[in-house]
Amino acid sequence: MCITMMATRQPFDLRRPPGPNGWTQMLAIDPKTGPRRVASNLKWLADHQFIDLQPQWGRPSAITLLSATGDGGVYTQPREDGRYVGMPIAFWTNGWLLQLSPTAIALLFALREALGGKSEPQYIHTAKRQRYGLSSDTWTKGRKELEAQGLLAVKREPQGDFYDFMRLRNAYQLTLGRLDGPPSWS
Repeated sequence: MCITMMATRQPFDLRRPPGPNGWTQMLAIDPKTGPRRVASNLKWLADHQFIDLQPQWGRPSAITLLSATGDGGVYTQPREDGRYVGMPIAFWTNGWLLQLSPTAIALLFALREALGGKSEPQYIHTAKRQRYGLSSDTWTKGRKELEAQGLLAVKREPQGDFYDFMRLRNAYQLTLGRLDGPPSWS
């Protein structure tokens, strides 16, 4: 994710990327194990054709983004395909990326897209939820974490009309203004 935020224009590359120690410091990873983890993850991304690593004499390998599909094709920015999810800059600058679990981040991004910027609580149909590939357990764990951090409000609202069976369903409302403050580090 950080590489895509740094390589923002054609040819979507980093000619002078940080070294493993630089990535470790930037991502606030344990300095003892971080460089090895960074190197391993960059190798994994290259092996799966998400990035291309070009060795450079005396410097870290240059990084070029490849297609997000993992087919080794040319990288295109998601907004060029007409669909992308934007997050407020405070998500990155206030440390939310480091505080939230990957499960909560995945749900936050899914809800951001699914709710389409609406400010009222919205029910998300099962078919739309399934489109994100998150299991019910993952959805519940992420929801509880986002609620605990004050980023999500979930209300029970009746769905259906007079002639249908009325059911109470979860209606979701993101409170992204909470990102402007620091996360709860407990």
